[in-house]
Amino acid sequence: MTHVLGWVFLTFMIAPATSVAQTGDISGNVFVDSNHNGIADRGERGVARVVVSNQDAVVTTDAFGSYRLPRGATGVIFISVPDGYQVKRGFWRSVSDTTRTVDFAVSPVTVPKTFAFIHASDTHIAQAVLSRTQRLRALADSLTPAFVLITGDLVRDALRVGEPEAAGYYELFAREMALFRSPVWTIPGNHEIFGIERDRSNVAVTHPLYGRKMYRHYRGPDYYSFNYGGVHFVGLNSVGIDDKWYYGQVDSAQLAWLERDLAMVRPGTPVVTFNHIPFFSSSEILGGYVEESLAPTLITVNGKTTFRHVVSNAGEVLALLRKQRHVLALGGHIHASEHIVYEADKVRTMFHQAPAIVGPRSSSGMQFPSGFTLYTVRDGVVDGGRFVSLGLDPRTDTPL
Repeated sequence: MTHVLGWVFLTFMIAPATSVAQTGDISGNVFVDSNHNGIADRGERGVARVVVSNQDAVVTTDAFGSYRLPRGATGVIFISVPDGYQVKRGFWRSVSDTTRTVDFAVSPVTVPKTFAFIHASDTHIAQAVLSRTQRLRALADSLTPAFVLITGDLVRDALRVGEPEAAGYYELFAREMALFRSPVWTIPGNHEIFGIERDRSNVAVTHPLYGRKMYRHYRGPDYYSFNYGGVHFVGLNSVGIDDKWYYGQVDSAQLAWLERDLAMVRPGTPVVTFNHIPFFSSSEILGGYVEESLAPTLITVNGKTTFRHVVSNAGEVLALLRKQRHVLALGGHIHASEHIVYEADKVRTMFHQAPAIVGPRSSSGMQFPSGFTLYTVRDGVVDGGRFVSLGLDPRTDTPL
């Protein structure tokens, strides 16, 4: 839990590679909202050492809960929610050219030594399959997890459709998430990347929501972190874009941010990552090599051919994560439950993929059920998870 000590801390900042003029900075406060009005009133204490970021620079609040950081290029600012606190009115804010001040209201919570969280993926929400997301919510509400992680492909499609259809899916997803009793943390999948298959979407690259911008507009930062129960959780955007094609990648700007974020974490803290396209998977072997389709097995980017459906630069990402205790890497995308364990550099990491909420998958004569994974954390140790079936008839989407 974060404590405010009796002496003054200086705001600590890990600066981006290029300096930014201070005249464009945004400042604000992270404070305990005692009267729950969302406003930093006189007498409401600030929270020290809270990490604040614009998806590039990473700073911490001073002893009074104040921070200052550059405006950034993505149009969002967020806090890495500190252990022992919950956010009021969201952990992120949109910022414009005229934004000068952004405050974040938090309130203390008691975090138990043992807690559970859910990892779900690939809801592909649309009216036709809405009952599946609603079934996920019903089961999640009954299990009372501390929070729910959903690793991408939240909406039916934004890749290949125009703005009205894509926006409708995003809005439907937001309405359904607001009904969950537990907090829901999301990260984008390839189907959230708006309009890039331009020959199908007829969306211009100049569209204000093109590519990653639609996700940020509706869901906020497409990579970020938060803390709970002695564990540091990091959401990554593992969907790279090469002209009209998506592929697995964590880009250089995100890698730079990740290094700065991890530098703020106390050594020895367990780290859990969650992203859509997984770092590693055997799915390509199960499904077989695919050359001609909307999503072929291989892709060539800048003259280098690589597997498309795993993170092409996984080694770079994991080299940063192994500086901490990277215990669990959660992914989606393959529509099947998969558990891989690797031990390297004296760090044992579980690489787990969740099945698709949208429905079961068949491959190589095997049927992969629809469901999610429930993890239990005891004294900072994350277990191997327990599969929970969605329990729906795949023909009627009604409970079995």
